[in-house]
Amino acid sequence: MAGSNCPIEVMKGVVDKMGLREMTIAYGQTEASPVCTQTQVDDPLQLRVETVGRALANVEVKIVQPGTEEEVPRGEQGEFCTRGYHVMRGYYNNQEATDAVLQPDGWLHTGDLAVMDDNGYCKITGRLKDMIIRGGENIYPREIEEFLYTHPAIQDVQVVGVPDEKYGEVVSAWVLLKPHTSLTEDELKSYCFNKISRFKVPRDVYFVDEYPMTASGKIQKYKLREQAIAKSQEQKS
Repeated sequence: MAGSNCPIEVMKGVVDKMGLREMTIAYGQTEASPVCTQTQVDDPLQLRVETVGRALANVEVKIVQPGTEEEVPRGEQGEFCTRGYHVMRGYYNNQEATDAVLQPDGWLHTGDLAVMDDNGYCKITGRLKDMIIRGGENIYPREIEEFLYTHPAIQDVQVVGVPDEKYGEVVSAWVLLKPHTSLTEDELKSYCFNKISRFKVPRDVYFVDEYPMTASGKIQKYKLREQAIAKSQEQKS
């Protein structure tokens, strides 16, 4: 698979149900191709399903405080940055966009949030632009998505922030159920209570048959946000 994060529960299923016990996970993006980090076939299963591995040979990786060049301590979340032969020279005919992500010394700011452990293994925790700020609390959709993937009826789930007059933003979840299963909004919320922080429990739950996708197969979260806003406005009117 490519184009988006691989949920932990999906990776476990690939190993257990399909027997692909030497499956590895790699992390990269178009601006840093093909990949920056990768797990190894002899890594423990937990590392292979929960991390994207360590930096490849001749590739540098660091985790910095967003908006700065200051590295965060190991184990703390920050923005994933990389430098090396794999990093682009720049966006074609767009110096402004290039300068926004690529430093003069070659470090690329990916816009992805990550944590690096003491052994150099990285875990991608979300996208900076997807972060939800609810009443001053920073909420990372991927954390909620990973939790909801553990529900036996959920095949896929996407979490997005929706504007709210009181809190600034609130959490909404877009759920695709497995065939021949059922789940209600109240049941999903009950599943969350006492397992994740209350402010992370989705306020709005939408059940869908498909997601808006790009031609390359990436889910367009901004369209889900637009749909949620439209639904909210409809309810008010």
